[in-house]
Amino acid sequence: MGGVIELWFWMLVIACFAFAPLGYFIYMYVAKSGEPFGDIEPHGDSESAVLNMAEKLINSVKGVILKK
Repeated sequence: MGGVIELWFWMLVIACFAFAPLGYFIYMYVAKSGEPFGDIEPHGDSESAVLNMAEKLINSVKGVILKK
């Protein structure tokens, strides 16, 4: 019976460490009025060299396809 209690205890300790990051995230999400880790910029609003290059490539491919 002592082995079962010891196993239960160690499983509880491991579970606490495993779920601590989730608990921290939930705490920070609630603490900042629904914004996780403060103000963040929404996705898609920031300029990026890769996004600009991809947009130019897509537009040039569309231009080639429409000309044919």
